[in-house]
Formats: sequence, C-alpha cells, structure tokens
Amino acid sequence: MLRTVAAAAACLALTACGSSPATPVLSTAYELPGNAVYPEGIALDAHNGDTYVGSFADGAVYRAAAGDSRAEVFLPAGADGRKTANGMKVDRSGRLWVIDSGAGVSVYDIASRTLLARFAVPGEAPRFVNDLDFGADGTAYLTDSMRNVVYRAVIGSGSGELTVAYDLTPTLGPRDPKVFELNGIVADPTGTYLIVVAMSAAQLYRIDLTGDADPIRKIALTGGDALHGDGLDLRGDTLWIVHNLDNTISRWTLTDDGRSATRTGEFHDAALNIPTTMVHSGDRALIVSSQFDRGGPLGQEGTPGAFVVSAVSGFQ
Repeated sequence: MLRTVAAAAACLALTACGSSPATPVLSTAYELPGNAVYPEGIALDAHNGDTYVGSFADGAVYRAAAGDSRAEVFLPAGADGRKTANGMKVDRSGRLWVIDSGAGVSVYDIASRTLLARFAVPGEAPRFVNDLDFGADGTAYLTDSMRNVVYRAVIGSGSGELTVAYDLTPTLGPRDPKVFELNGIVADPTGTYLIVVAMSAAQLYRIDLTGDADPIRKIALTGGDALHGDGLDLRGDTLWIVHNLDNTISRWTLTDDGRSATRTGEFHDAALNIPTTMVHSGDRALIVSSQFDRGGPLGQEGTPGAFVVSAVSGFQ
C-alpha cells in the first residue's frame, strides 16, 4: 500500500526549498512473518537483489527475493544459539554475516545455510555488538555500542575472538555506561576509511584504514547533526543517516577525503515506525521499520502492527 508523503503529514527539508526533483513516496516493500519480529538489521545480496532482515527479538533471519511481497524464514529463531539478529551484511564472497549483540558475529554460506565461522566478543565486560561493514581487503569491522570500540574479524582460520581494532573511548570522552553510543558503520568505496556514528554525541567519526598514526577524527558537519543516528548507507559521496527515534532519514554530501559533510536533505514520516537501518536496492531505499516503541525493546506499551520493510523512492 503506497503512502504518498504529503506536506501536512511528512517533511522533506532541503538546502534550497523546493529543489527536490520529485516528492518522496513511502511504501511497504514487503512484510515479515510473525507478530513479534521487531526487526533491526538488513543486508542486500548484490549478486541477485535478495535482502535479509534480522529479528532483534529472537534472532530469526528472514529473506525476501527482489519483488517479493512477503519474506520467508531463512534461519530460524535461536539457530546456532543466536539470541538476537541485528547488524548484518553480505560480503563479496556471498557469505552472510549476522551479529548477535551479546555474543559476537556468525558467518553463513548462503547457498547451504551452513555456519562457516563465529567470532566471539572477548572479555566479560558489558557489550552490545551492533553493526558491521567491510574494508577493501574483506576485513569485517564491527561497532560495540557499550564498549565504544570497533572490532576486526577476518575469515580464514575459522572461528575465534573479535579483535579490538580502534578504541573511540578517548575520543568520545566520559560516557554514561548505560547509554548506547557507537552504532552504524560504513566503509568508503575505495577502502580508505570507515565512518561510524555516535548516537547521543550526535557526531560522525572518520577512521583511517591506511595506517595514519592518528586514525580517528571527528567529521565536520554542516547543516545538521547525527543525533539518534543508527544505520548508515553510502553511495559515492552521498551518505544517508537513519535517525531512529526521530523517524527521519538525513542525506549528506561528503568531501572527497571524507573529513567533512554537508546535509542536503531530510525525510521525515512517523510511519517509518522507529527506523533502524537501510540499504539501497535500485532506485529505492529499503528501510527497517522496527516498531521498537510498541511493546518492544524500548519498553513502551502498545500493540505493534504488521512488521514490514519500508521503501522510500524519490530521495536519492
């Protein structure tokens, strides 16, 4: 069911008012089976257009082929001991990486659904592994929202522990240990750097991957901030930030070196239902509508509606 975004119900704020070539349209891309899914992560398989969505509630993973109106269960709830399924990504070799926030990340062969490797969080301190992306050499980088570190994992020798690659604690300064901070992460197309979002600090950080002696730097933001920033998506020099509690997606243009960004647009609609992340598939953005505020992880009362992956077109 298409929901045209009217000015009275939604907001598209651009740097120059009225400069948008088309009015964005919010629609349902496909439904997720179940009445307590509370989805969090999404991954696109660039080889065939399939997308995978994970349930934060029970660790189930769903798959929808391009054009499907309803997803199917790909990995059942609790498979391989998984309690949650939040950040996920398909790597260049066609393997699906699925994060279990309290345990680490599991890697699956998509064709056989076989577990290939598992990387566990080291130590006993509180943790919340959240999102991931890959460097140019295939190395996986994962954020931890409680420890405020970025882990590294490399497929090759089988299972093992995640290794701390970058510690953002000194950069962020003292934080409330109960507040989640580092969240979305994305690598630039050349493999030169990573971008991570700090939710409550409302900042983006650039992590150099080329061996810089001082690799972590705050990205200078013009025209807005990254408050409640969750998932990130990057195409060329255009970055999208999903602001979960704000039901908003902001669009930014990065400089060539990724050291500064300017907000060029913003899309807001309450029907996004606490969006957590997004991927681009063709000319549409596929967005996870979590409904975390309707009896879910955010703890508020309420009855969720049908769980869906939403789509926004006309906001490139």
